[in-house]
Amino acid sequence: MKLDDLLAMWRIRALEEKIRDLRLEGSIVGSVHLSNGQESVAVAACSQLRPVDAVYATYRGHGWAVARGVPPREIFAELLGRVTGVNGGRGGSAHFSAPQHGFHGENSIVGAGAPIAVGAALAGRFDGSGRIALTVFGDGAMNQGAVAEAMNFAAAFSLGVVFVCENNRYSELTPIDDMVAQPDLSRRATALGIPAVRVDGNDLAQVRTATRLAVESAAAGRGPSFVEAHTQRIVGHYIGDAEQYRPAGELERDLELEPIARLTRELLAEGVPTEAVARCEERARAEMDAAADAALADPLTDPATAKDHLYA
Repeated sequence: MKLDDLLAMWRIRALEEKIRDLRLEGSIVGSVHLSNGQESVAVAACSQLRPVDAVYATYRGHGWAVARGVPPREIFAELLGRVTGVNGGRGGSAHFSAPQHGFHGENSIVGAGAPIAVGAALAGRFDGSGRIALTVFGDGAMNQGAVAEAMNFAAAFSLGVVFVCENNRYSELTPIDDMVAQPDLSRRATALGIPAVRVDGNDLAQVRTATRLAVESAAAGRGPSFVEAHTQRIVGHYIGDAEQYRPAGELERDLELEPIARLTRELLAEGVPTEAVARCEERARAEMDAAADAALADPLTDPATAKDHLYA
């Protein structure tokens, strides 16, 4: 199981690093936000979801798409503007979705996935699917009114929503401690009548357990739950971020704490052969290199189709 988890996290890390390289060379254009250092939350949480369940991610959602089973080649193709992308190359990094995999999209509006997830859970009550909706957002999104309203609505109508806050300490470029008087963000959920828990987001077992309990509760009709997962991003808020807001030594400490480094140390301490551990990274990087090369060889999307599938 632990080697499988390591491989799953390396698949996300390798995809994100390949996306970074393609963005820097100009093959990918537009704003791109990476999830390096936060891989454990997506891997552990998605392992507890059923095919019918729906995930609504932030614009830092490539890793959630991979963890939900979206093929990497189709992700690369989407970001590269290829016809083989999950949305035909029209969505790009901030708006792509793959509902056939239970991944109902990123959202470029901070916190906007929360009310959409509430709607999906409400629909699941009446369409017979028993759908549970998981919505993930950052600590900064907790200060968005739409998130508070979505949480209150889900609580009032006992809807099956799992609210996951990836608390990486920074609301874009501002430390969350400078923005709130109460650093325990889970208390906001408790105040609304939602069971809430804070976990170490770099500990897959903790995230997996918290998500499993939340999913079981929702499936039993007991309403929403809230998981505050403490983690860190080891890259900038966006590609090109100078990260001048970081205090000296913080990144070096985070590189020791991040989940891939942490699980690697655990596996080696347990006597797992170094070769087996190293093979996880090698397999992931080879897979992502091949997926990116295949996507680059695909035809570009015709700009004339940019308005296709848009409705008002």
